[in-house]
Amino acid sequence: MESSFLTAIFLPLALFIIMLGMGLGLELDDFKRIFTEPKAVTLGLLAQLIMLPLVGFLLATIFPLTPELAVGLIIIAACPGGPTSNLVTYLAKGNVALSITLTAISSLITVFTIPLVVNLAMQQFLGAGTTLQLPFIETVIRIAVITLIPVALGMILHAKIPTFAATIEKGVKWLSLFFLGLIIAGLLIRERANVASFFLQVGWVTFTLMVMTMALGYAIAILSQLSQPKATAITIEVGIQNGTLAIAIATTLLNTPSMAIPAAIYSLLMFLVSGVFAWWMQRRPAAQA
Repeated sequence: MESSFLTAIFLPLALFIIMLGMGLGLELDDFKRIFTEPKAVTLGLLAQLIMLPLVGFLLATIFPLTPELAVGLIIIAACPGGPTSNLVTYLAKGNVALSITLTAISSLITVFTIPLVVNLAMQQFLGAGTTLQLPFIETVIRIAVITLIPVALGMILHAKIPTFAATIEKGVKWLSLFFLGLIIAGLLIRERANVASFFLQVGWVTFTLMVMTMALGYAIAILSQLSQPKATAITIEVGIQNGTLAIAIATTLLNTPSMAIPAAIYSLLMFLVSGVFAWWMQRRPAAQA
């Protein structure tokens, strides 16, 4: 699969479908939950928008990564939660409403934070003299267009024709996973000469990023005396990021496919890690939401 075909056709289509699927399950009340459950929402957003990138910078500094792979790790850490987190939260007996709210609000906020975090990463790992950067205003507009428009369309369908939206929502989510798989396969095929090396370099650091941030997210929620279902939702939100958006930023906005490798490997491992966590939570006694 050629990189130009991958980035020109499959990436925008996959991202559109993923964000449309998220919008189909959203309503305005999901955004209002920050006022009705401020403690849980605020802690979840702090864990995702501040703690996650900080841990990403720490690991990118500690692990022996090339500058491009280090920046790629920060890109995935700067992205919002992925819509798949809502399904995993349900399977883990977590608070699904909180999970949906955190995914929705983080998707709005990261439109503005992604260029700041990624530019800082490029300055740190590529050097102060690097010419590669994300123009703030242009990047905000482009990310908003590829993420917020399909979300808004999905929300309109949910509000105007809820039966139709509910009918196609599950199919849209499975289709988005199919396209994500194609994108990951395309990237790995393109970089097939370096795949083994990339897995050795990035596999452990992406695994550590997920496990470490999920453990910290769970600990913060429990120490803040949130219920177990809310703690579960926050844990999964910091463990499942929007890998498709990260790949789009690396390959389309930065035109550096090697920076997308951490996101591709992360997207593969996140199902394993979150699946084990969901299995563990299912075996625990039911807790009050």
